[in-house]
Amino acid sequence: MNVLVVYAHPEPESTVGRLRNAVLEELASLNHVVRQHDLYAEGFNPVMSAFERKNHSTALAPKLDFIPELRPYVENLLWCEAVVLVYPTWWSGQPAIMKGWIDRVFVNEVAWTLPEDANRLKPLLTNIRRLVVVTTHGSTKFVNAMEGESGKRTVFRSLRFMMHWRTRCTWIAFYGLDRIAVEKRDEVIVRARRRLRKAL
Repeated sequence: MNVLVVYAHPEPESTVGRLRNAVLEELASLNHVVRQHDLYAEGFNPVMSAFERKNHSTALAPKLDFIPELRPYVENLLWCEAVVLVYPTWWSGQPAIMKGWIDRVFVNEVAWTLPEDANRLKPLLTNIRRLVVVTTHGSTKFVNAMEGESGKRTVFRSLRFMMHWRTRCTWIAFYGLDRIAVEKRDEVIVRARRRLRKAL
């Protein structure tokens, strides 16, 4: 399976960084073909420009000619059969750099199109059959539930519907990480590996 891993954390030695490494190792052990984006290391700019906003619903090719740095992100999204997002949950959602990747890459003629005279988007990412999130939360599951888990809703109620209608979703989340001693976080890595293997 062609798998795209998109990772967002500024500290490679963090628990999220270790989770990303575990994801890549597990995917290799399963013989998947993997491409990855480390958004911080690549210096991805999450800010949508005025040009992009004005042309959000226009043809893709002229936009990529004008903003060529988006081309590899678009090409990899169209190439993959599975997407694995690895990031920390901050303020109930994705880090700004991950949300910016969504804003700038899930655009017309990539993730969706709006046919003439239609009032519903037509999903275009039908190549994707698996959607996995690996994330951490400093607070407990109860606190996140009270907050509404907006980050989870962004992925599974918005991005998911731009993909194949049979896309299977897996949420691999670790709650209350602030209360887990550093030396005990190896257990988190082991659990993530096991659940990822089951998902893919």
